[in-house]
Amino acid sequence: MTTSTSRLTVTHEHGLRIGVAVGAVEIAAYVYGEDIPAFESSKPYLHPVRTLSGALVSAYRPHDHRWHKGLQMTWSHVSGQNFWGGNTYVHGQGYTPKDNVGAMRHDAFDVVDLTGDELTLSERLTWVASTGEEWVSEHRRLRFHGVDPGRGTWMLDFATELTNIRGEALELGSPTTHGRDNAGYTGFFWRGPRGFTGGEIITADGGGGPETMGTSASPWLAYTGKNDEVDGGATVLVFAGSTSRGENTWFVRNDPFPAINPSPAFHEEITLADGDSLALEHRVVVADRIWTREDIEGFAAGHAL
Repeated sequence: MTTSTSRLTVTHEHGLRIGVAVGAVEIAAYVYGEDIPAFESSKPYLHPVRTLSGALVSAYRPHDHRWHKGLQMTWSHVSGQNFWGGNTYVHGQGYTPKDNVGAMRHDAFDVVDLTGDELTLSERLTWVASTGEEWVSEHRRLRFHGVDPGRGTWMLDFATELTNIRGEALELGSPTTHGRDNAGYTGFFWRGPRGFTGGEIITADGGGGPETMGTSASPWLAYTGKNDEVDGGATVLVFAGSTSRGENTWFVRNDPFPAINPSPAFHEEITLADGDSLALEHRVVVADRIWTREDIEGFAAGHAL
């Protein structure tokens, strides 16, 4: 099925992926039905993600972390289960192979709506532990919008609500909550392409750089990098709204690989009682050139969550 407007074209390969294009360029693919190895934690993801000119701004199964796939909602420590993929961090042992890698099952799309210049997806998922037990019911909403060929930008809003259906409390944490310093990754995660390694990290109020790791003062974080294949560079700008349990904390790297993650459980675990929910909200802006701080601040002022 292919449907189009003057700006967006949407191609749905039922049971596998939804591709979103502007003109001849597929700017994003939401892959929800791929057969993913259990060790990598099967889940939906967005890849490839591209600028309007076709420059790639996401990575898929990099050799250092095969479970990194573009943009994902994921979680590294959930009451002993690992919905992130790969080995699990154990204090005093480091990253340890364990038979505890869960998966996120796509259940249904309630909405696939292309209206004007926007595409909205509303999806239901279930987080299934390695034991086969259903632990979390998730409702997520993806909104592709804000295509501006003159400025060279487009936007993705990604909101989700996670509800505990385990029958007992869930402890939602990260490697840092389990003893590893400055490794609080968990939640909404972007892995950038290899060529973006060493790129610039910029935050609000004059901040930025690798020292942003573990801080929570900035409502947004931008990453700029140089393109492979396509001339020039690009900017990825991420807004993180306050969660229903407090502020996000930035997990960010530009070495040894590019990554952005507004982590809701960087320093402290979240206890989610049976039946309780956690709401998260994000906005991602993909820009077709390397923005200056002035560019970023000007855009952010008018496009915050």
